[in-house]
Amino acid sequence: MNKPLTYTFAAIGIVSALLITTAAVTGDNSQNDNDSTFVVSRQIYIPEEVSLFGERVPLEYFDVVESLERELLVNTFYQSQTTQILKYKHRYFPIIDSVLKANGIPEDFRYLAVAESSLRVNISPKGAAGFWQIIESTAKLYGLTVTPEIDQRYDLEKATEVACKYFQNAYKKFGNWTMVAASYNLGINGLAKQANYQKITSFYDLYTNSETARYVFRILAFKLILENPEQYGYVGIKPYPTIKQKIVTVDTTISNLEEFAKSQGSNYKMLKTLNPWLRDKFLPNKDSITYKITLIEDSERRIK
Repeated sequence: MNKPLTYTFAAIGIVSALLITTAAVTGDNSQNDNDSTFVVSRQIYIPEEVSLFGERVPLEYFDVVESLERELLVNTFYQSQTTQILKYKHRYFPIIDSVLKANGIPEDFRYLAVAESSLRVNISPKGAAGFWQIIESTAKLYGLTVTPEIDQRYDLEKATEVACKYFQNAYKKFGNWTMVAASYNLGINGLAKQANYQKITSFYDLYTNSETARYVFRILAFKLILENPEQYGYVGIKPYPTIKQKIVTVDTTISNLEEFAKSQGSNYKMLKTLNPWLRDKFLPNKDSITYKITLIEDSERRIK
């Protein structure tokens, strides 16, 4: 390439760079008012007083307010997930709440399940499963069956019972529910070690890893959003209907779950959807254990 052509290209490059820089600084006036730029035009709602698990949240501390606001922003503007949770909560909260109440656990722990799983039957990369994201060793420690055919971590009622046992044990150690919730993320021993070193008893005074530090505030954010959806822009969200179900009790092996579902006026899809703890196509039961299988008849699938 000869020198005059080189200089020409260089000049063009400099002019282009100046034009791009000018547009970035002054804005492109050719864009109309309907561009897709998102602008937050309102302050995120935080009540003057807040409690979690029946325990006061110290909103007089700037770090507490900022931590809560962060989680409110994240989950308020994660519209697809939060809308789904609002739709599903009416279906699952009554089951969770009844077990929490029977075990003397504050109702706000329902929001811990939301923080863990978004009310979905999930399994994490680390192998934690179900609404409460219970790992296999903990499940077996508390008496749940975990095999290739049966995994009761996916049974909402039984898994909630196990979560309650954990909360009760943790409460004996920490004496307040907020620390109990934090320990669900970090572990009882891990949280106790940090609390003892720092000589504190309140979660809100604890310095810990980022995940655990955010965890309790995420629970609190879900409580505020799900209890006051309109304050966060969720207006007119229609919940999914409750499903009229029947419980079939069995204490023998079911060799073919598809045939069993049909014999009960249902189908295999509904059986597996409502009983995610049944992990295979059959139910082994050589010890004659009593299992409750949830079913709906085909007629109940229709929207009324």
